[in-house]
Amino acid sequence: MDKRFFLALVLTALVILGPSFFLRPPPEARDTTSLAPRPSPDEPASEAPTPVAPGAPATPAGDAAPPRTIDVRSIDTVPGQPARRLVGDTTVVTTPLATYRFSSLGASPTSIELRNYQALGSGVENDAVELIRPGDRALGLRVLAARDTISLDTIPFALDRSTDEAGNEILTYSASAGPLSVRLRYTIVPDNYLIHLDGDIRGFTPPAFLLIDLPRGLRSQEADTLDDHRHLAYVYKPRSDDATSITFDALDPGTRRMVPGPHTWVATKTKYFLIGLLAPDDRNLFAELHVAGGPRISRVATEAEATVVRTLTDGTFSVETYAGPQEWRRLHAMGRDFENVNPYGWRFLQGVIQPFATIVMRVLLWMRDTLQINYGWILVIFGVAVRLLLWPLNQRAMRASLQIQRLQPQLAEVQKRHANNPEKLREEMMKVYKEHGMSPLSPLMGCLPMLLPMPIFFALFFVFQNTIEFRGVSFLWLPDISLKDPLYVLPILMGASMFLLSYIGMRSAPPNPQTKLMTYIFPLMFTAILFNFASGLNLYYFVQNMAAIPQQWLIARERSRAAPAPAVRPA
Repeated sequence: MDKRFFLALVLTALVILGPSFFLRPPPEARDTTSLAPRPSPDEPASEAPTPVAPGAPATPAGDAAPPRTIDVRSIDTVPGQPARRLVGDTTVVTTPLATYRFSSLGASPTSIELRNYQALGSGVENDAVELIRPGDRALGLRVLAARDTISLDTIPFALDRSTDEAGNEILTYSASAGPLSVRLRYTIVPDNYLIHLDGDIRGFTPPAFLLIDLPRGLRSQEADTLDDHRHLAYVYKPRSDDATSITFDALDPGTRRMVPGPHTWVATKTKYFLIGLLAPDDRNLFAELHVAGGPRISRVATEAEATVVRTLTDGTFSVETYAGPQEWRRLHAMGRDFENVNPYGWRFLQGVIQPFATIVMRVLLWMRDTLQINYGWILVIFGVAVRLLLWPLNQRAMRASLQIQRLQPQLAEVQKRHANNPEKLREEMMKVYKEHGMSPLSPLMGCLPMLLPMPIFFALFFVFQNTIEFRGVSFLWLPDISLKDPLYVLPILMGASMFLLSYIGMRSAPPNPQTKLMTYIFPLMFTAILFNFASGLNLYYFVQNMAAIPQQWLIARERSRAAPAPAVRPA
């Protein structure tokens, strides 16, 4: 059987099975240590885990004073049960981009409404996206000192509201909690989804740590709620490593995990939105991240816990909070690799896929700004442009394949003549390759240009998973190019165009049963795999196939002219 058939089979399998197998998130390492639930105010307190920060002295194991937890936050912990509402004075801050609601009880945002984004799954027209679930808050603050955990979520704060010279709204909250004196200053940036938090805590006994609780999840307001829940994850960026994602599904209920730092930022995210905490500089990095699995009422996890630990040295701290959409340019402008809050390719492919995804995003955004047209047409133009850029390489690969086909009769004759003499066989085959200016590696080198579109295809696969620029964009009969085609027209057209491309490539080619079989099997496999994928991805691949047909047709004509004329038997 022809070796080129097996080579083509392997390369095609990489393209077909890549999105469904190779790009599947690896199973996370799980800590099966049981996690004691955070006690409610009506329950006896249990020992809180003491974080270990670099340089912090260890707590003596024989300390006679039992640990206790004070004023643990009260939030909705089980989906489907009534949320425990936070009671307190509410302060509303409105910017051109968002509406924030702060509660004086705990001095934390309890509602963040994105005014420029519509909730697609709420069923209410022009209903803005709300990030925080009922009963939860953007962040919860606790102070761990002298083996006591003092929560600020149930402490009433006094508010002083003002505006600085730059027009930023400033909310300054102050309160006393036992021996602690707390002052929290929120600076709300009007032209960004950014909140600067500066805190000053006095009266604790060192060593002390600031514990910042992230939301247990974000509110899903997408048309495909199940898909949005699958994207629920905590993401963290170590100082000297790439960003890493921990999906909620990877955390079993009642298990916990500690991720040592230092970390530059951490975030809670869904498919298109996030709430992230960023360290303002290298001196204020997060020491640890603790994550835990939450209760489940379905196969897809919708709730988890995450706590960021920061050492309190002099009682002051600074944190930047980004609560908004995953707009690539806005995240990139934040610096600190915050645009990689979606680690494309996960750990084992991230170094390859992430650069291509960045290039693809830059090109698509540049085309949008330059052409000012719908993203559907941009995908059409982008698909044609990629095919034109790869035209010379594909032409070279196809002609190399033609040369190999012309050599096959001579190589077969040499193999038959020297079948019993391997040394002579290698020598004669090298002579045949040399006479035609080729080498034994020419078949493989000819296939390499065919692999160049694969990183772009994989990058687009990931880009469509979280690119909010595609969210809700209609095109032709498609209501949303980020969702599957409701009529399944594009997957069928994509499969038909792939079959047509293969059929034209078979014309004037030597008869090959394996090639004929692939012509029918691969389009069916591709159609089945991409049937429920984003319609924009199917659109791009359909355009790629159609743009490749002229080149395939020209090569088929060239092969037909170069084919030897059939021998005529004498009368």
